[in-house]
Amino acid sequence: MDRSLIEATPADAGMHRRAFLERTAGGLGLIALNTLLNPKLLASPARGVVHPLHFPQKAKRVIFLYQAGGPSHLETFDYKPKLAEMDGKPMPESLTKGQQLAQLQGRPLICFGPQFPFRQWGSSGQQICELFPHMGSIADEVCIIRSMWTEQINHDPAHTLMNTGSIIAGRPSMGSWLLYGLGAETEDLPGFVVLVSTGRGGQNQPIAARQWSAGMLPSRFQGVKLNSIGDPVLYIRNPEGISRELQKDSVEAINSLNRTAHRTLQDPEILTRISQYEMAFRMQASVPGLMDMSKEPAQVLERYGAKPGDGSFASNCLLARRLAERGVRFIQLYHRDWDHHAGIRENMPLKAQEVDRPTAALIQDLKDRGMLNETLVVWGGEFGRTPMSQGGNGRDHHIKGFSFLLAGGGVKPGISYGATDDLGYAAVENPVSVHDFHATMLYLLGIDHKRLTVKHQGLDIRLTGVSGQVIHEILA
Repeated sequence: MDRSLIEATPADAGMHRRAFLERTAGGLGLIALNTLLNPKLLASPARGVVHPLHFPQKAKRVIFLYQAGGPSHLETFDYKPKLAEMDGKPMPESLTKGQQLAQLQGRPLICFGPQFPFRQWGSSGQQICELFPHMGSIADEVCIIRSMWTEQINHDPAHTLMNTGSIIAGRPSMGSWLLYGLGAETEDLPGFVVLVSTGRGGQNQPIAARQWSAGMLPSRFQGVKLNSIGDPVLYIRNPEGISRELQKDSVEAINSLNRTAHRTLQDPEILTRISQYEMAFRMQASVPGLMDMSKEPAQVLERYGAKPGDGSFASNCLLARRLAERGVRFIQLYHRDWDHHAGIRENMPLKAQEVDRPTAALIQDLKDRGMLNETLVVWGGEFGRTPMSQGGNGRDHHIKGFSFLLAGGGVKPGISYGATDDLGYAAVENPVSVHDFHATMLYLLGIDHKRLTVKHQGLDIRLTGVSGQVIHEILA
């Protein structure tokens, strides 16, 4: 008991009693208000709010190989011989009149045929560009969606829509929704990790940290970006003269003060601060071992084409597998330079060299380790590229039709789903929106997208907004 209460004068004691009652009532009131507004916000990050699961769970985790900038579906997964026939001819006005374009608005629209040959791969016979022979070699393991479409034609809002399901800044990212819904499987690493790489042959896309923000969810659900070169996390090493024991004492002292503050203020963000201090301390021991790939067999490094520590997409793919093994729930790899307004003929081979082998290696490695059936792997960007030329040898942003590749995690392998028209302009068969993709991803993880919500400004916010349908036809 506080000695000041024992030794206080009656007047002082009365003041202490009033302060005690005010603070207690305020604290209880805040707890009651939080409970009324959204009781789930106080849920344990280790468990998640979806308990029990809404559906049988097929996937436990997601690895999203995000090709930022908009890879051309016409040089990857969507072969259009009719477009090749019409190369250099005017684009039919019946397709483009009144349609939203980016930098080609008001300019002559000329058909621009596929720049590289396609071939059929595997027993499934899926059409994949010959620039991607390793991905072609696993055609029987993947599902290719050729009828994706999106609403936003410029990079930043399209990234925001793909990541958060909304163009409104400040909404939770899909990784944060997963962590909020399912909780974490690891105590030594964040449940949501982001890795960024840059290569050759395209304009670099700036990737803002808000793309992995927790939005209005408690900040403990936000993604943690690990650096691919140098120390993976700033200040991961103790300063000279500071032992781990002393660091632990410091963390315990700080969190003791934070717990005292939380008892008074009942601010959920104080709980986040406590958990993040504890996580940071554990990461000082776990992260160096995670990043040390010296014990990976030479054949594994060769399979990925990885050179540990070089910050490449290949090394990040290998690191993604290591993160998945350690229980990280959502792993997102951004490869940033797929923006091909010009020079697509020269630059697409460079991009293919960077992503083809490691993508296939990751999927095959997960399968060999018995992990692919419970890991959903996604390959795609924020939109596609136009079947019309830009600058003679480039493609503009395109939202009416593009492709995604999916593998594992309950997805039916060796199939193609949906189609664009003969010129690759618009999704015409089984169109799949961004919200449809999100709804399907959540379904595979055991979550009903309509029931994973958080109350914000009087509305029930969800990843899929007010739309979204599960694409049952692609499910195993």
